[in-house]
Amino acid sequence: MENFKTLARRVLLLSGWTLGAVMPAEAMEEGALTIDTGERSYRLNVEVARTAKERAFGLMERDRLASDAGMLFVYQQQQSPSSGFWMHRTRIPLDIAFIGADGEIRAIDSMAPCGNDVNARCPTYQAGVPFRYALEVNAGFFEANGIQVGDRVDLP
Repeated sequence: MENFKTLARRVLLLSGWTLGAVMPAEAMEEGALTIDTGERSYRLNVEVARTAKERAFGLMERDRLASDAGMLFVYQQQQSPSSGFWMHRTRIPLDIAFIGADGEIRAIDSMAPCGNDVNARCPTYQAGVPFRYALEVNAGFFEANGIQVGDRVDLP
């Protein structure tokens, strides 16, 4: 168990993130994107997380997310299918779409808040596909709007 804790701590340090750090939401870039299903288009206002610190903090500590809002995670390089997200200190249930560099949704998953105070005890939601972007929205958004794998995202 100690090896896992040491590894987790190293990953956090390598990403430039510390457990006690706080990332103010107003510091993130904002933009808009459109999801096109082929039949309908949906516009979302998004916060854009480009840095390792912004991506690590994500939507932690939020009590709500507007119905037309989300967070877009941007990576400089394609991410491995084994890369993933967790819900430590995230209070609201979320859906996540893993998106290729071409804007195509490659995978969708639902993520439940982790009620554990120990981040290592929160599940990781692996992409299962290579991705360059990830989009978090309120849980149920994709299903309610008929958004599926293969649909396109017009990125900001």
